[in-house]
Order: sequence, then C-alpha cells, then structure tokens
Amino acid sequence: MSAESAAGDFQPIGAYVGRFAPSPTGSLHLGSLVAAVGSFLDARKAGGRWLVRMEDLDTTRVIPGCSDEMLRTLEAFGLWWDGAVEFQSRRTELYSESLQSLRERGLTFECSCSRRDLGNSETGYPGTCRNGPTARRGPTATRFRVADGVVPFSDRVQGPCCFDLRTLGDPVIRRRDGAFAYQLAVVVDDADQRVSNVVRGADLLASTAWQIELQKALKLPTPRYAHLPLIVEQTQGKLAKSRRSLALVPALAGSQLVSALMLLQHPPPAELQQASPAALLAWASERWTLDTVQGKKEIIISSQISQV
Repeated sequence: MSAESAAGDFQPIGAYVGRFAPSPTGSLHLGSLVAAVGSFLDARKAGGRWLVRMEDLDTTRVIPGCSDEMLRTLEAFGLWWDGAVEFQSRRTELYSESLQSLRERGLTFECSCSRRDLGNSETGYPGTCRNGPTARRGPTATRFRVADGVVPFSDRVQGPCCFDLRTLGDPVIRRRDGAFAYQLAVVVDDADQRVSNVVRGADLLASTAWQIELQKALKLPTPRYAHLPLIVEQTQGKLAKSRRSLALVPALAGSQLVSALMLLQHPPPAELQQASPAALLAWASERWTLDTVQGKKEIIISSQISQV
C-alpha cells in the first residue's frame, strides 16, 4: 500500500492548483519569498494555477494594511496570482459548518487548558480534557479528537513521512476566544479552492498529519505535499524569528529574487543576474525541479544574505 493510499481517502485532484497563504502579521521577508517562489514555480512548471490566500483569522496579530502591502510586494517580484485573493476572515461560515459536522460525530471535545497549563506548546497535548473540561468556569477551546495510530504520507521533498497521532496530540480547531484555528481553516480552504499541490516550509511538516486526519474525517481530498527546507541563520534560528529578517524591498526585487533562487538551488547564470523579475521567473520555471532540495529540512545562510 502506498503512503498516499495508507493516509486514508486520498482523492487525487485533476488540474494542478497551488497556493501561497501568508499571514498578514508582518512584511514578507526572504524566507517568505523562498516559499512563495517555490510554490509559484512548481505551479507554473506544471501549467497550473497559483492562488493567494490571506490567513487573517488571528485578528489580534493582523496589521492593518499588511495584506495590501504583501500583494504589492508579490506584484513587484513578478509573482502574479490567478483569480481573486481569498481572506479567511470572510470564510468563517465554511469553517463553522465543518466544525459542526465534526461535533455531531463526536470527533471534538472542549478543552479548558490554557497555554500556561500546556507549557505554550500545541504538540504533545496530554489529553487532559478528553473526558470533559477540567475547569468548571471560563472559556474553552475545541480540539479535534485524534485516533490511535500513525499517519504515513509521501512528501515530494522530505520523502516518506510517518507521524504518531497520540504523540502529536489533539489539535485545537477553535480557539478559546472563539476564532477558528489554522488546522481546520487550512483544510477547509484547500478543499474548497481545489488545491491539488501544497508547497510550503518544513516547519509545517508535522501539521500535515493532523490535516490529513481532518481531511479524512470531513471526507475531503488530500493534496500532494512538498515541504521546502526552512531558511535559517548560522545560529540555527528561523529567519522569520530573526531581528535581521528584513522586509523585502520592491526596488531590489531582482537581486532578492536571485537570492531566493540560489537558496532553492536554482542559481541564475551570470547574464541573468541583473535581469527583471519576469525574466528570472521565466528562466526558472523552465528548469524548475524539487530534486535540488530533496530531503533537506534546513538551508543555513549567512547574516549578509538575509539582508540582501
């Protein structure tokens, strides 16, 4: 049995549809660009569509005007998307319907545990409230009740993967403040937009197991996944968390795009180093392959590159 069929009700989707789904909580940086370029080139090489979706459900962290800034930045880098930009904050009815479906089948439970109770970690949830909230008062979150067992799947970059669901724990799908959580929203959105291929950072590799289980529970198709290496500094810190994670500069789109392509192991030839973003992406889309980053979870860069 293949990893994909073992994952459950895998339903391959015909036409290639990819997506880039940033959170408008800060400017795009080099790590964001690598993920965007990787997903964009994979879609274009396949002759497919590339969508943009704003994951703006966490209203406490959303920065006003950030979505527009992100879109203008993508345009400056030649990363033109297909169709309308979707905003998760406008799709809550879809998430509510899916949550109700899970509740009706006993696949959720309410949890009164705070982040402090859990050591500020979503993984390894010990099942404290599986038989009911331990606190009698106060708001509760809704968790998806995972089954015993493992989730195997084949990742196009990381290869065969297998995660133990009870080790990961029961993920939050509706937060204590009532907002829908990422794990549920991303599954509903990908299915509704008919996303066939997800190309994103390796920091979300373990989340894929939860998402496949939610897809099975909601009888939704499972996309093919490819988790690109994370861009980290020599200190092993994630670039997105670094003080040197500077915002992309549209006026430097060409040179910053060259840096992203180099990190994706697609270095443009010397004669293209000063080319326009459109020319660089056209060159890269013809030669694109994920084989160049096969099996890598991280790419370490110098602090100088992070400031290009």
